[in-house]
Amino acid sequence: MTGAPVSSGGAVRSRVPVRRGFSRRSPRPFGRSSATPWIYLAPALVVLGGLLVYPVYQLGLISFLEYTQAQVSGGEPTTFQGFGNYAELFGDAEFWRVLLATVVFAGACVVSTLAVGSALAVLLTRVRALPRLALMLAGLGAWATPAVTGSTVWLLLFDPDFGPVNRMLGLGDHSWTYGRYSAFLLVLLEVVWCSFPFVMVTVYAGIRAVPSEVLEAAALDGASQWRIWRSVLAPMLRPILVVVTIQSVIWDFKVFTQIYVMTGGGGIAGQNMVLNVYAYQKAFASSQYSLGSAIGVVMLLILLAVTLVYLRLLRRQGEEL
Repeated sequence: MTGAPVSSGGAVRSRVPVRRGFSRRSPRPFGRSSATPWIYLAPALVVLGGLLVYPVYQLGLISFLEYTQAQVSGGEPTTFQGFGNYAELFGDAEFWRVLLATVVFAGACVVSTLAVGSALAVLLTRVRALPRLALMLAGLGAWATPAVTGSTVWLLLFDPDFGPVNRMLGLGDHSWTYGRYSAFLLVLLEVVWCSFPFVMVTVYAGIRAVPSEVLEAAALDGASQWRIWRSVLAPMLRPILVVVTIQSVIWDFKVFTQIYVMTGGGGIAGQNMVLNVYAYQKAFASSQYSLGSAIGVVMLLILLAVTLVYLRLLRRQGEEL
């Protein structure tokens, strides 16, 4: 009589067939390789390479050359300057003044845009359908308005002779664009007006994705609206806030149209100059294309550094992006 083999301890051993070469990992689909995603992304990468990489390459190349109107017209040969343009740029006191003004102005715009957009996103969750629709349409209308048109409208609103704002505030013929700080404030208001809808819509979509039970539990515990935002919503919306913050930094650091239109090219004696307008003045008003390109390269490096540092800090905090 035959049966299952018995061990010395009397336990019955069951024979289970073992497959050679079996892996716990799920098999890769037929025909799928590690290069497949890159094949699908190849057309988009080619387009981005043509639209981004090549212009950046040309920008960096011109920044190392002597490239003025004489070289453009062919009157003089183009010569290699090395880091001479950057040395001239960094030795100019006006460049550092403009850089400081740009950083402060961009920081104020980013903070104000995030505050207004986030506050209105929370407001959208508290109002009824009709006011919500009206606010959304108004915000999207401001977002869709071209920068030149929006800047012109704001100039008319704050015009010292015919603008309704001075009449409502009783300021008489006060000129907002004459003083340095009032001009920067006027441009800041216009930048926030045309930028907050992006933050509002994005943060509102994130809030709607938060389970309602979480917010109800916080409200039942007696948390105020500010405490709910700071302790509940903001941590859960951190990936979304990272995206809108980086976008706002990039947009506000390279503001050009609003400053150029509303302050007449940088204000009186260049008091409202920012880096983008400064690069335009150097490249096209003074025909110093190499210096304008050097300013563009510096702006690119600053934005890359700020973005990478911000993402690195978030990675250290354990955030998945």
